[in-house]
Amino acid sequence: MNTNPLTESQFNSRDNSCFGTDPNVATLNVIADNEESFQLSYAQFLYSRLASNPILENEPEAPPQRLMICFAVAEVVVLGSGLKSIDRAIQKHELKFVQQADRHYASTLKTHVAAVSVTFTKENV
Repeated sequence: MNTNPLTESQFNSRDNSCFGTDPNVATLNVIADNEESFQLSYAQFLYSRLASNPILENEPEAPPQRLMICFAVAEVVVLGSGLKSIDRAIQKHELKFVQQADRHYASTLKTHVAAVSVTFTKENV
């Protein structure tokens, strides 16, 4: 879990520590909950799916949204709230990075990422 405290500038909606955008990126940098960093090529992007988090039925405190980002060799799952802005950045191939932010800051961020995981779908990757 990322324990780095957010600075005051990260409370600004244009400077959100959960994600960043850049119109000139070729890869998405996914920083998983275990702090491993993965560069996934937009050339291998297949689709994304934004939906309600199915775990909410059994765990009312769970993040309300689930965003699945599928690449040819990996699946990225992002849990959080306000994830539509991340989905829009993916649509334009402008999402530069995505990572978790401490739950303590959820109410101050328009888009909050509670968890990020990466699963590789092909062997020997």
